Amino acid sequence: MRRALALVAVLALALTTFVAVGLALGGDSGDSPRVLPTPSPTTPPPASVTEAPEPALEDYYSQRIDWQPCEGNDDQDCGTLTVPIDYADPRGETIDLALLRVPASGARVGSMVVNPGGPGAPGTSYAAAGGLVFRKPLLQAFDVVGFDPRGTGRSAPIDCLSDEEMDAYIAADPTPDTPDEVADYEDTVLGFGAACKASSGPLLGHVTTIETARDMDVLRSALGEEALTYLGASYGTKLGATYAELFPERVGRFVLDGAVDVSLDLETMSLDQAAGFETALRAYVQNCLDSTDNCFLGDSVDEGLAKISGLLESIEDEPLPAGDRELQVGNAFYGIVAPLYNRDYWFLLSTALASALDGKGSALMELSDLYASRGSDGSYDNNSMEAIYAINCLDDPSSIGFDQVPSQFAAFEEASPTFGKVFAWSLTGCRGIEVRSSEEPLEIRGEGAAPILVLGTSRDPATPMKWAEALAAQLESGVLVERDGDGHTAYNSGNECIDAAVEDYLVEGTVPDDGTTC
Repeated sequence: MRRALALVAVLALALTTFVAVGLALGGDSGDSPRVLPTPSPTTPPPASVTEAPEPALEDYYSQRIDWQPCEGNDDQDCGTLTVPIDYADPRGETIDLALLRVPASGARVGSMVVNPGGPGAPGTSYAAAGGLVFRKPLLQAFDVVGFDPRGTGRSAPIDCLSDEEMDAYIAADPTPDTPDEVADYEDTVLGFGAACKASSGPLLGHVTTIETARDMDVLRSALGEEALTYLGASYGTKLGATYAELFPERVGRFVLDGAVDVSLDLETMSLDQAAGFETALRAYVQNCLDSTDNCFLGDSVDEGLAKISGLLESIEDEPLPAGDRELQVGNAFYGIVAPLYNRDYWFLLSTALASALDGKGSALMELSDLYASRGSDGSYDNNSMEAIYAINCLDDPSSIGFDQVPSQFAAFEEASPTFGKVFAWSLTGCRGIEVRSSEEPLEIRGEGAAPILVLGTSRDPATPMKWAEALAAQLESGVLVERDGDGHTAYNSGNECIDAAVEDYLVEGTVPDDGTTC
């Protein structure tokens, strides 16, 4: 979903300190070869590791990372990697990608590159939060390496809105009902793209998934790895699958968790996500009924869903007080969907909903802020809400006209009576994009790649199980593993069968049976 729900990230990351290095745009646009920075000496890797796909990229592939202790944390290393803005013009302008490495704590197997999804979530904070995200077998065996993909985090971040403008964007009504509200919605969508173009420079047209996958291969070379070991979550599965299509011979042990069906058109993807969040919300209400003698939402799932829908409608009419702010319907929407990503956070949703039903909006506002990475001081910890727009709309600029949205209501409300109209309106999200990708779309098969583990969860709200089934079938070497459970992504979610399958493959190379169910 373009505006509302495509930001798929691990909520625990918002509780960690973001550690990364500063970086800036730089480079020449002339015809002379680009001279890359020379880091401190390390043992040179074999020529087979640093061989570039084409001669013009040799300088990038010969880089070695100058790892230095991260500021304030000697247990983590920070560095940068230089890549071209445009791979079709490798002698042109460059950017530096922010890197963070958590060294292996035991017998080292190699480096494991990780991506938390989004698109737009910073990978450096994902790696820095390794103790929360990954279990001991992976932390012992691998240097966990996170990078902020181009245009995100500290890697020449795309900039669109001020903090105050972002507050208004998130709070805005995602389901306009009147002509004036529709006009405001149109202005918001069209203005967002124009603001990104005005503030972000030439990089805005070069933040595609394909280009980030090319960056990952430069990173593989700089890490001295013959083949890439990778764990990607949610959108990170699309990134990993794209890498497998571009560089199948460089695929090592890949795990794609919370898989995205890369073949879907915009409408189908949005319908599937709408249904996924409705399923997750129903599971949450059912849990309330099953685990308490007197669920505050009512006596049935339908009654509970009706109460939540009624709450959203009442907040649309009259925002709730939330400290020195007002909880508007956009904030309430984000605050409700955020805890659905992780069953462990359902108790937070119950607390927030009960408080909102009592006329108090602070708890839902805190969840909305957590979702958007907004700090208590009003600043945003990263640019994930802006980067997701730029990346998604470059990858697929599809959209429908604003006047076409009502014709979608019936299908979307059938998929999700609670959230359907939000998803229907999201189909207009890329109307304001003013740049186009220079990359041609790929048909992703990954022919010749090593086995790729594709994980899905039966009641995943953001990436439905059938997406994992589809991606595993599309990848020539895909191996499907299913977790029966709730929440987004499968690994380290309390399922020992899943965790063992992932860790045995990444550490030992043991491939589970295709179709394994845990």
